[in-house]
Amino acid sequence: MPIIKPISDLRNKSNEISKLAHNFNEPIFITKNGEGDLVVMSMQHYSKLQLKLDILAKLSVAQNQKAAGNKGKTLKQVMSSIRNSIDAGS
Repeated sequence: MPIIKPISDLRNKSNEISKLAHNFNEPIFITKNGEGDLVVMSMQHYSKLQLKLDILAKLSVAQNQKAAGNKGKTLKQVMSSIRNSIDAGS
């Protein structure tokens, strides 16, 4: 269930808002005059969300490449490329 708090709590109960964000690890919806206004979340939750978005963006690119006929590389080709990169760095 979403956590919803009035905007006055940001000013008057900021420590409580912070604890909620960290303890529940989900966004807190802030209302202003009864309407949605802001979303507050912990840095940890934000970082996880950014990582998920990055992965989804990469998956979308891969999906588009596959749809365009790009067959990509075999596992053997990828592993060979990784080994060559490691050897070049030595």
